[in-house]
Amino acid sequence: MPEDRSAISAGSRWRVTRREALAAVGGSAVSVWTRSGPAVDTAATAGHRDGLVRIRVYPGAVPFRARLRYGLGELRGNWPPPFRDALAAIEAAFEHVLAYARERSRLEDLAVRVDRAPPIRVSPSATSLSADSVLPSLEALLGRFRERVRNRGALTGRTCHVLLCWSPLNYRVGYGGTLAPNSVTGLDDGGDGDALTVANVGATEVWDSRAVTRNIAIHETLHTFLSDDVVRSIGDAYCDHELGTAVRTAENTLRISPMATAYAGPDRIGGGTRFHGTGCYDHDRFARHDGHDGIENWAYTIEPSETTREGVTRHLERRFET
Repeated sequence: MPEDRSAISAGSRWRVTRREALAAVGGSAVSVWTRSGPAVDTAATAGHRDGLVRIRVYPGAVPFRARLRYGLGELRGNWPPPFRDALAAIEAAFEHVLAYARERSRLEDLAVRVDRAPPIRVSPSATSLSADSVLPSLEALLGRFRERVRNRGALTGRTCHVLLCWSPLNYRVGYGGTLAPNSVTGLDDGGDGDALTVANVGATEVWDSRAVTRNIAIHETLHTFLSDDVVRSIGDAYCDHELGTAVRTAENTLRISPMATAYAGPDRIGGGTRFHGTGCYDHDRFARHDGHDGIENWAYTIEPSETTREGVTRHLERRFET
């Protein structure tokens, strides 16, 4: 992996060559659970409990016209169906990870908690005249997100904060991502233990499918639990995307795990996901990649590959177990 983790941890950002395309279209047991976010944010105190790692999922704003596609009943509230499904997918992925660890008598004193966090708005300042005020970059969006989280007193040193945003035309954010120094959950040499990541649900819903929405939400969250040292300790992996799998389940069907979501197909528009990721990848180095020649159907499983589950388990052992 490159020394600068931001070169790969931006997850599924689109290449510059996609810009024109977008511009043209207007306890003693391991556990994981979800609950509704409290009216008052209490993450700062709860997150310091021994053996507890938190994943807090924040719903961003969804425009009125976008909500209409899900029916009149979804015009109110903060969790339209794509957001609810993204949250559930993250929870399910960590259930798979922790079940894998428990079967091997590992992480027995660690719990991972997935929370619905209160809504968060990261819109730019009305007085700003910069390019980021019109079309924020991933860096700018993450910066505003961190500022909002800090102002809530929600930084704990052991929490992954996930923003579900709705920006289908923002090529600078792409499908989402995370950037150093806040790209790894748990204390390390560069960060403070709290990671922040963005999943652009608007992009996956408009350009792809609900299945891709689920996998991208998992993908961007898992990035923060796959530190460089851990990735390099697994087989021949150079990049965390290579911990993913692309398995041929029929002659013309490829089933893709979360870490391979935007990287399993050919590097062109419409190769699996509508847009190919810009992070590092090499199909020959994937945990398993059965090739994409002749593939017409792209299926997405929310179950992380075994190598991904091992990677997250090692990360949790190294960063959180005592």
